[in-house]
Amino acid sequence: MKAAVFLFLLIIALPAWSKSSLEKSGDIIHLLLPATAFGATLVIEDDYQGSWQLIKSGVVSRLTVEGLKFAVDKDRPDNSGDDSFPSGHTADSFAAATFIQQRYGWQWAIPAYLGATFVGYSRVESDKHYIEDVLAGAAIGIISGLYFTEPYSGVTITPIAKSGHYGLSFSGTF
Repeated sequence: MKAAVFLFLLIIALPAWSKSSLEKSGDIIHLLLPATAFGATLVIEDDYQGSWQLIKSGVVSRLTVEGLKFAVDKDRPDNSGDDSFPSGHTADSFAAATFIQQRYGWQWAIPAYLGATFVGYSRVESDKHYIEDVLAGAAIGIISGLYFTEPYSGVTITPIAKSGHYGLSFSGTF
């Protein structure tokens, strides 16, 4: 819940930011999403299968992006290179968000998808990509995450926010 509020406030504050700050914040979230997803596999005891699924999803997504960048050879909007299509930042972010959704459920995925969407937005607004580059990157990340990720069976962790109280609910069969 706190992550969703933070991301909402971040998006509201965007018009006041310079493009370099916007790009940097997108870069940071691009790194935090996969790191958070990987951290979730470490926090949940013995979720090595989840770690492996995340790694496979990320590697296949990135290899697909790099292959397409090489094959398509599209210039960036700011003329900083010829590797605009597709967006790797967006593919990485959506692969991590989709992993979180598939593995741990929508209650954790909503902030992750908001973060991934922000990353894509930051890439377009910073003139690093065109909208079609970001959409293609998102599709690659989502497809990779869907293909390699299975739901976690074991302990279910659910965030709770009610009457000013916040916490986590853990349930499972022991």
